[in-house]
Amino acid sequence: MRSFLSALALGMCLSTTSGLAQVATPDVLANDVPADSVTEAQLSGLAAVIAANRADIAKPSRQTIGPVIDQIAAEGEDAAAFLTAWEARELGQRESDGAIFKLDRQGDVYALFNPITGEPSGTAPRSDINEIKPNSGVRGLINSALVEFQLNAADPTIRAAALDSLERNSDASQLAPLRASLEQEEDPALLARKQRIERLLTIRFGETAQARVDAINDMGADLSLDLRAALNPITSTTTRAFKGAPTGNIARTLTPGQDIDQTQAYQLLIDAGLQPARLTAADLRRTLEDNISDGQVGGIPVFQLDDPDKRIAAYRALVAQGQAQAAATDADIADRLSGYSFAEIYADPDADVTTAAAMALKTIDMKVAAMQAADLGLDAISLASIYFLAAIGLAITFGVMGVINMAHGEFITMGAYTGYVVQLYITDYTASIIVALPLAFAITFIAGVAMERLVIRHLYKRPLETLLATFGISIALQQLFKNIFGTQARPLTSPSWLDGQWALNDVVSISYIRIAIFVLALIFLALFLYVMKKTRLGLEVRAVTQNPSMAASMGINPDRINMLTFGLGSGIAGIAGVAIGLFAKVTSELGSDYIVQSFMTVVVGGVGNIWGTLAGASLIGVLQKGIEFFNPSNTLAAQTYMILFIIIFIQFRPRGIIALKGRAAGD
Repeated sequence: MRSFLSALALGMCLSTTSGLAQVATPDVLANDVPADSVTEAQLSGLAAVIAANRADIAKPSRQTIGPVIDQIAAEGEDAAAFLTAWEARELGQRESDGAIFKLDRQGDVYALFNPITGEPSGTAPRSDINEIKPNSGVRGLINSALVEFQLNAADPTIRAAALDSLERNSDASQLAPLRASLEQEEDPALLARKQRIERLLTIRFGETAQARVDAINDMGADLSLDLRAALNPITSTTTRAFKGAPTGNIARTLTPGQDIDQTQAYQLLIDAGLQPARLTAADLRRTLEDNISDGQVGGIPVFQLDDPDKRIAAYRALVAQGQAQAAATDADIADRLSGYSFAEIYADPDADVTTAAAMALKTIDMKVAAMQAADLGLDAISLASIYFLAAIGLAITFGVMGVINMAHGEFITMGAYTGYVVQLYITDYTASIIVALPLAFAITFIAGVAMERLVIRHLYKRPLETLLATFGISIALQQLFKNIFGTQARPLTSPSWLDGQWALNDVVSISYIRIAIFVLALIFLALFLYVMKKTRLGLEVRAVTQNPSMAASMGINPDRINMLTFGLGSGIAGIAGVAIGLFAKVTSELGSDYIVQSFMTVVVGGVGNIWGTLAGASLIGVLQKGIEFFNPSNTLAAQTYMILFIIIFIQFRPRGIIALKGRAAGD
């Protein structure tokens, strides 16, 4: 009997122990056992932390959730799965017992999973589950906590995402895990990023001043924004007032009346509680009015208060009598400032660190200025290449034929719309551009020849009538484009390999489309020079340009040359339209945006000379970008100043930068 009772007691003990062990597992947070049946003392590790903070986890606030996240993250690798699900808004709380699960919505029910182990924990109706949806601020804190686990993840994309998170938001606690992950990193690109971020974090959170100085020196005069973002807070200063000599990491001392206004200096004393507030005119008047007694204020008759000195004396008498608060008058400020010192104090307390940071920023500023000049030069070259493409066709027609073609911009628009139509049928953007360039040339060439045959050839040597006729054609073509394509901008999409930009650093960059247009301009320059110098057509064009009468006597048909020249100029404008349409909005007014600059380019460079057109485009591009640099908020002003400059320039160089005798030589 005793043996039976002993065995029974042992079995009951084992059963109880087994039950407690089962309760103490993480599954108690994600099964059908009511939470109230398990005490927090029976839990351990991550499960205990989650159970103790269920209310905060379910309804997190950025102001209070930080310590909870830190407790969870301190539980090691098991915390990663929970934090990941929490950040992804995949957690929910069961109303019946407050248990927290990872959710998978399946129709009208949720499939429940253990938030730590991921094991299935049954299902629950949607009405019994409250989804946990942390806001962006809380998710940012969770993401920061996840970084430690993600830095050593097997998946390189996860490690890269962790580095992205560190670049956006980091603190001193992440420096040690980042350093520990360096030895395990096998990807060269990620290793370089980790080393760079480690240096940046050391600048901000290094254990010693020497470590921070070494990190600053290691980065050198790097032009990246993240380095400047790390250095600027170190060299930031606050202006403070001191009773006696200034203390702290002093950036510079300030002398009232020279380095700092006396009124500002006195306000610092007020803010520091070292001096009473200033007495304003309104406060003085109100105090005196409130204390008039028997025709006097502070023993001074009211009729004498027209004198400012009497008013101050009356106020001081009231202060002495306890009827007014002590305050400083404007006359008192200079005297009250004596005995105090003022200085700008660095936010960082270590002088060695601030000195190194200030020197690094000074070097960076010098390099930034040089790089800004280089970037401005690239922008000017890019703009010049666009103007050159837009003007080269006009230079041919204007230089050879003397025709002021106000419809030249519409040929640019026609080329851009040709590219748009081609892309409607050829969805491969690279192939569509290859097709669109020669097709735009052909269409605008034919349109130009038709215009010359039907209109222009009847108006030679009648510049005013030619200008009016081409202006009318310009308006008609714009309306035709609106009728066909509408008034909304149409997309002319560049190939994917032209997306993005070439960036030398965070200061100097240029888009690939601009580079492509620059290359296209060089190609056209080379082709034009070849045609003009090496072909019979070029020889005849040059002959007609210099002396049409003599050219005709040598068997050259000027009428035919005029037709081909006008068609060639129009065709080049069409190709320019395709190029410009890749970055500008394609509307019926596209060409009109460039017609003025095209004429200025031709006139400034020199009529009838390709090198003059190139020089004119370069001058206008540099001039416009230079003006925009000094007045970036007003592009209209830049256009105005540029036109004024060109008007003055033409007064001194009426034949342009590179003068060439034109058709007038034969007149």
